[in-house]
Amino acid sequence: MSVQVEKLEKNMAKLVIEVPAQEFEKALDEAYKKSRNKIAMPGFRKGKAPRKMIEKMYGASVFYEDAANIIIPDAYENAAKESGLEIVSQPEIEVEQIEKGTPFIFAATVAVKPEITLGEYKGIEVEKKTAEVTDEEVDTEISRVRENNSRMITVDDRATQEGDTVIINFDGYVDGEQFEGGKAEDYSLVLGSHTFIDNFEEQLIGKNAGDSVEVHVTFPDMYQAEELRGKDAVFYVEINDIKVKELPDIDDEFAQDVSDFDTLEEYKEDLKKKLLENKEAALEREKEEEVIGAIIENSQMEIPDPMVDAQTRQITQEFAQRLQAQGLSMEQYMQLTGLTLQKMIDELKPQALKRIQSRLVLEAVAAAENIEVSDEDYDKEVERMAEAYNMEKDKLTGLISDNEKEQIRMDIAVQKAVELVVASAAEKSQEN
Repeated sequence: MSVQVEKLEKNMAKLVIEVPAQEFEKALDEAYKKSRNKIAMPGFRKGKAPRKMIEKMYGASVFYEDAANIIIPDAYENAAKESGLEIVSQPEIEVEQIEKGTPFIFAATVAVKPEITLGEYKGIEVEKKTAEVTDEEVDTEISRVRENNSRMITVDDRATQEGDTVIINFDGYVDGEQFEGGKAEDYSLVLGSHTFIDNFEEQLIGKNAGDSVEVHVTFPDMYQAEELRGKDAVFYVEINDIKVKELPDIDDEFAQDVSDFDTLEEYKEDLKKKLLENKEAALEREKEEEVIGAIIENSQMEIPDPMVDAQTRQITQEFAQRLQAQGLSMEQYMQLTGLTLQKMIDELKPQALKRIQSRLVLEAVAAAENIEVSDEDYDKEVERMAEAYNMEKDKLTGLISDNEKEQIRMDIAVQKAVELVVASAAEKSQEN
């Protein structure tokens, strides 16, 4: 196998990979053996027809696609290693030559890790901010805790109002036909929450438990289900129950129920302390982001589009995993918010770009400062990971590959770089 590397614009590269004819012949034979049981030939039992007979009947190229799929993964992996490039995207594969008796040639277009020209990264000036907590903020937090400790009670002596929770059955129709996802029973809906489309919730205000209501709506032109976009719909709704929140009184008993304190005053003091700690931590994160943002502005780099696309996909997957942990699928989230996957991806791209830029400049700082990661640093990080995964350290260590070890060490170096540039910014602030 041979590989030729062609550098392209904007940190892209093209690997032209040539696989010898005899290896392609082996792949053709393997493709034949995998597929022959599915091919019917007159005069032969399934799986017994010779390869030459199959190629004669269906054409010489009958096994080309399967043979290419057999060859490409390993050939690309070997070529990527041989190229010496630091590849940061999945390859775009294009077959350039495929014919029995000749070398198999394909091209892989990839994004390459950009080179960074660091600008000023020490002594970045950021505005010094002080965290404070007001009594109003403490009261707001108490109101939030009070809401969380509320209970729902059934109302049967009045009609629905905005803010009520109604328990409903609904059945939706478009053009006289039921549509997928348009039916539910005992659905809990807060009137005024704008969970449903158009003016669905408004049409349930002023109704009573036991009422049947015919709700007319129009789906938005950009609704996620393409077949429903701009369509008029009718929902047949039954109101089963009307519920309202009953909030506890804010007193010493409330403080005892929600905390380890005996009095409301003690509870408030503790809340104020925790809110201050949270604000200080938030200001620290904000300062860190400002410093890294300034370093990005001072540096030069050209990020290839496929690198951003790959990072965007990763962020989307992380978001989907967080939703899943909350018991919500991505499809359900799209339905509730009216977003499409493409719109979400477009909105996440700036975040993906910022994440890439941040990582690259911090890796460059770590290199410029010759930041070293000791075995003790590594062991502490593995201990932290083991605790987070609820695993024994030795067991986790045995599962970490060499590549993952290097990644962990680089993560530690990047964190040390963050600490360095933030400390340097703090020193600059003190000077001023």
